[in-house]
Amino acid sequence: MPKHSIAFSTLAQQDDLSLSNHLSLNLWYEIDHEALVEQSESSQPIYVLLFGFPLGMQVASLAQYLQNHGQIIAVNRYLGHDDLPPAFVFELTHADESLAQSLKAYSRDNAVQCAALVNPPKLQEPGLLVMDMDSTAITIECIDEIARLGGVYDEVASVTAQAMAGHLDFSESLRQRVAKLKGIKLDLVDELKSQLPLMPGVEDLCATLKANNWHLAIASGGFVPFAAHVQKLLNLDRIHANLLDDDGQVLVGKVSGDIVDAKEKARFLAQYRDELALPKGQTIAIGDGANDLLMMFEAGLGVAVHGKEKVVAEAPAAITAGSLAQLLYFVTIPKRQ
Repeated sequence: MPKHSIAFSTLAQQDDLSLSNHLSLNLWYEIDHEALVEQSESSQPIYVLLFGFPLGMQVASLAQYLQNHGQIIAVNRYLGHDDLPPAFVFELTHADESLAQSLKAYSRDNAVQCAALVNPPKLQEPGLLVMDMDSTAITIECIDEIARLGGVYDEVASVTAQAMAGHLDFSESLRQRVAKLKGIKLDLVDELKSQLPLMPGVEDLCATLKANNWHLAIASGGFVPFAAHVQKLLNLDRIHANLLDDDGQVLVGKVSGDIVDAKEKARFLAQYRDELALPKGQTIAIGDGANDLLMMFEAGLGVAVHGKEKVVAEAPAAITAGSLAQLLYFVTIPKRQ
């Protein structure tokens, strides 16, 4: 098969629209460096994604930046999903250990989204996605919205924000917040449940993964009735969430059983993965809060989605703006022959 190539000067000097005319979709182009550079390809290629951005000089700027952290050996412009704009992926060798963290600073400073991946999951092989629910699979925090119904929104929402940012113990904060929900009528809770707003792109994400033999689950510090409704909406295989107690008419201000905190989310993911006999590399965990980080580290790939500052800083990768379907960029990197 003939090899395609592009000069590094072309890659590093043209805007993205011009590059799009040079690079056909889903083809790898080897980098032709002007200087004589030894290119010893790594046994574990390092991929750097650049996605979800307007046309401009982003590819050129990132290419120049990456040369200070490793050796770019190839580039590909590819589609993660038909409804998403093309993304760019660079293959590197000899990248330094600081690359993943430095890319987070680069992303923030340049208002782009990029991530470094080694052995990313593959869409075409069976896998497992475990999602947080509140502010991840759906756009709201259910406990805050229940509190709004009971006139205690400000009190509960402030505690939620501190817990998600990692400033409070999640289990204790949950008990404190649930106690403030005592007396709220169940018919109001049911009305809220029926109107849950899904995160943009989550339906495309789940449908695409399902069509490729992936298992889908929610592990949530929220509550079972809401998770069960999201399960129906997205055709999920399993949910794991907290039991919110009631007396048949109103909430009683308590939760039953073990609380689904950070450790329990990670345990759930590991148990489900082992039950499915999947390799760790074919598992993904996504979430926005500090209580999602252990689950992300337990997965082969952890991605903060619209996450709090602490979560974006510590998660292996992040989607900071736009559709949740952008997660498909991470699993559709074309194979290089």
